[in-house]
Amino acid sequence: MVDVPPKMVKRFGTGKILIPTPLLVDALICKIQKGKLVTVNQIREHLAKDFHVNSTCPLTTGIFIRIVAETAEEDLRAGKKQITPYWRVLKANGGLNKKFPGGAEAQAAYLKEEGYSILAGKGKKPPKVKEFEKYLQKL
Repeated sequence: MVDVPPKMVKRFGTGKILIPTPLLVDALICKIQKGKLVTVNQIREHLAKDFHVNSTCPLTTGIFIRIVAETAEEDLRAGKKQITPYWRVLKANGGLNKKFPGGAEAQAAYLKEEGYSILAGKGKKPPKVKEFEKYLQKL
């Protein structure tokens, strides 16, 4: 936990901000049940609440979600049967993450396998899960 930097006070207010660890992020993603989804914002809000701080750093949280995804894919290639279900993590608007291993296309394939409908992206906007809000899990 660190003090909110002066240039971030407008966005996060004064107080403390959490710089999470990849293990904290992984532990939360592992709690996402099959048939449920979470947003990056939900992960950040949950961590902030757990640590009694104003917010969780969006940059490091995003980086660590990507690390969790890459590690899960390495585990799969190593023969592990159960991996962290990173593909169930969406952007705040239900969008897929083009920075995940295999891009948004691979995430869409995992989600389709679990029964979700994927809406095509428009322009530079990535695809998103149709009616994602009704699948959100409370962390």
